[in-house]
Amino acid sequence: MLGLRTFAITATEPFDVVVPVRSLLMRVEGILESSTSDVAAPVVLNLPLEVNTVTWTAISPPRGSWAALQSVPGSDLELAARRGIAAVAEAVPGEVGEQIVRKARTEVWGRPMEGLDFVPQGAAFAAYSLGFLGEGDTVAIYESGVWTRLTTKRGHVLVKRRAWKLAR
Repeated sequence: MLGLRTFAITATEPFDVVVPVRSLLMRVEGILESSTSDVAAPVVLNLPLEVNTVTWTAISPPRGSWAALQSVPGSDLELAARRGIAAVAEAVPGEVGEQIVRKARTEVWGRPMEGLDFVPQGAAFAAYSLGFLGEGDTVAIYESGVWTRLTTKRGHVLVKRRAWKLAR
């Protein structure tokens, strides 16, 4: 699963890079904290150094040929995320080992969403935790090959289905 947030740029040279999200967020936060102007005003952001060791960079989603499937209320994803968070908290007792926590998370976030059996609950959690869901938002769902994309005005969550899975 990937979270993707895009920004309009004024760069004249095209680029396609992978950077550490924490480094990028720190730069954006620094600009927001020091800015006294209108939020919509353009800003200059220097990119962090590129990272080539991230395992998913070799398994990139397609750039085109996305077919629209359906749209769902963002509140459906928020509800699925909140239920999943509660289920993980309930499944994991206070002081447990990392393996038990990982197993509980994998089990809960790997379950299909109610009414969207081809979308794992983890996609709802990703959209919720990355701040992609806003009140009254609609989430558009697209598909390209084995990839599913959930799109809001704040960002995208991309999910790659296992090759052996026949459902959507």
